Amino acid sequence: MSEHQAVFTAEKALPTAEAAPGLELPRELPITVPQVPTVVADVPNTSRKRLLRNLLLAGAAVAVLAGAADFGWQYWTVGRFEVSTDDAYVKADNTTIAPRISGYIAAVLVDDNQPVTAGQVLARIDDRDFKVNLEQARAEVGAAKANIANKQAAIVAQQSAIEAAQATVALDRANATFAEQDDQRYAELAKKGYGSVQNAQEAASKIAAARAAVTRDTAVIGTAAKQLDVIKAELAQAQAALSRAQAAEAQAELNLSYTALVSPVDGVIGNRTLRIGQYVQTGSQLMSVVPNQTPYIIANYKETQLANVQRGEPVDIKVDSFPGQVFKGHVDSLSPTSGQEFALLPPDNATGNFTKVVQRIPVKIVLDRTSPLSVVLRPGMSVYPTIDTKAVATQVASASESIH
Repeated sequence: MSEHQAVFTAEKALPTAEAAPGLELPRELPITVPQVPTVVADVPNTSRKRLLRNLLLAGAAVAVLAGAADFGWQYWTVGRFEVSTDDAYVKADNTTIAPRISGYIAAVLVDDNQPVTAGQVLARIDDRDFKVNLEQARAEVGAAKANIANKQAAIVAQQSAIEAAQATVALDRANATFAEQDDQRYAELAKKGYGSVQNAQEAASKIAAARAAVTRDTAVIGTAAKQLDVIKAELAQAQAALSRAQAAEAQAELNLSYTALVSPVDGVIGNRTLRIGQYVQTGSQLMSVVPNQTPYIIANYKETQLANVQRGEPVDIKVDSFPGQVFKGHVDSLSPTSGQEFALLPPDNATGNFTKVVQRIPVKIVLDRTSPLSVVLRPGMSVYPTIDTKAVATQVASASESIH
């Protein structure tokens, strides 16, 4: 029996006022009539929800598939040729400022982190002692020049003495010749009885005296010539002394110039440790000049990433300090060894237990100079370089296919 039939039977069984006048009936008898669900009206709404849900799921699936396809395409065409590392830092060839002489710092002309230019004086060492040394060296040069002039004059005088001795020898020879001729005349006269024997003897003695004078003055010429050689040797010594004094003068001038500590490059002052009045030794580090125009990147790539890395390959560089910016560069060179080979205590794998560890090879990356940098890259900054090896990898693959 349905609910509608049960309600109808109950209504027929109840007595009415007309049928039983003496029977008092309640005013209202609550009768519950259940509501029939409107199934027909809900069917279209449920279908629409199910359809919408299916459309959303289908759209999400399509989006996931499209994203996966795009990712796969990007990886296949680009991503698989890119090698990256976060073990990379900005480097620069810092210049250490160290004195070439020892002395007391008289003035410090720069502050910490101050930009400087090449040739700018950074500090001065007390130069009074070096000025005195320079004056002393100049005085020694003057004395050496005077000594040379003295020796040159002595040479001229000695040459004149030699010439005078040579003239004397010539005169002696002329006298000897005249004495010989005179002796012959007196000898002829004595034979003929026109001359005395005494005159003949005097003429003969004059010959001996003239010949002795020639011998004596010839010896004087030899002595004077040897003395000239001695003076010339002394002149050579004086000239060497002059060269030595001039070298000492040049060194004194250099030492005086070294009292000014000059920056050799453009850059920024860092690690400044000197103070006024401080005594500094030759070669002690006083400060550093960090160049800000020639930074480069040292990236420590795993050895397994370097199969297709070669010089000249393009690099995209991201710097942690400047998010959102990408700098362009290229591979400059690869280190000849791994980083541990230059360690103070390189590992000895021939002893003890061995655990294989992937080594890292430093790769030097330089920035392209097509345009000036909009920011300052400071040494020590962390970077994330990505090397594009597609060109080399494609060539290697083509060569391998041609071989097979």
